[in-house]
Amino acid sequence: MDSAEGTVEFRTTYQGREETHQTWYRIAGPSDGTTADRFPLVTLHGGPGATHDYLLAMADLARDGRAVIFYDQLGNGRSTHLPERGADFWTVDLFVRELHNLVDALGLRRGHHVLGQSWGGFLAQEYAMTRPRGLQSLVLADTAASFPDFVAECNRLRAELPPAVEAVLRKHEEAGTTSDPEYQEACQVFYQRHVCRLDPWPDEVTEAFAWIERDPTVYHTMNGPSEFHVVGSIKDWQVKDRLSEIGVPTLLVSGRYDEAAPALQETLLAGIPGAEWVVFEESSHMPHVEERERYMSVVGGWLRNLG
Repeated sequence: MDSAEGTVEFRTTYQGREETHQTWYRIAGPSDGTTADRFPLVTLHGGPGATHDYLLAMADLARDGRAVIFYDQLGNGRSTHLPERGADFWTVDLFVRELHNLVDALGLRRGHHVLGQSWGGFLAQEYAMTRPRGLQSLVLADTAASFPDFVAECNRLRAELPPAVEAVLRKHEEAGTTSDPEYQEACQVFYQRHVCRLDPWPDEVTEAFAWIERDPTVYHTMNGPSEFHVVGSIKDWQVKDRLSEIGVPTLLVSGRYDEAAPALQETLLAGIPGAEWVVFEESSHMPHVEERERYMSVVGGWLRNLG
């Protein structure tokens, strides 16, 4: 399979100063991102603050000639890091503008699909609501239309953890010691149930989490120390009242044991005109690796019907 990597310049203004940063990308499939009968698919990773690595299985969707585009969002992975920046810089709008910039730089306005996973699904919804030229469809994977609702569902699932695990989580959250390895080990019990149920995790999933540890700036600023202890700048984000503004075909996918629980998908399904929803019965938050073959069949087949 062909592949190409590169960077595009992303210009921003911060505190009155113009800056130029780099967004790193990788294209699997046709290296120019275009084919005669398949629109490229742009994938948006989660976190916020992870990297594209855990989505690399999506390259399977390039086997029928479709270009699949991965990128590391600003502040993460192979793109420009800005560890000194705070919540006034790391905003949802920043990442929407970065995505528009990438689409323009890669010449995708003729047509493109977008797949947003987890936080990437928040970003995909916001992007679609700008009515971008060339957007053909959305795949909203393991996501929600409200961060407060997402956290509420995570905490509902957290309540089902063994009491000893919950006690460790609560102890460190109350003490402000969430960087303690004991807290991280307790979080892992939740993650094994509701983030990725494979044991061991695929290397690319482990690598995406490792990038958060290497530079936690974006994750800690926007989210917080864990999936269910959310104290960051996007803790109040929601677009539930704006879902009708999404005007392209939309596929929802999620796992039966997903931290992005069924109630969250029902909100998206009811709010987005014509949306469809597929549940992966043996998966949690990453059915693209947990049920990889079926996932590619479902998502790939749906995209083929749209070009």
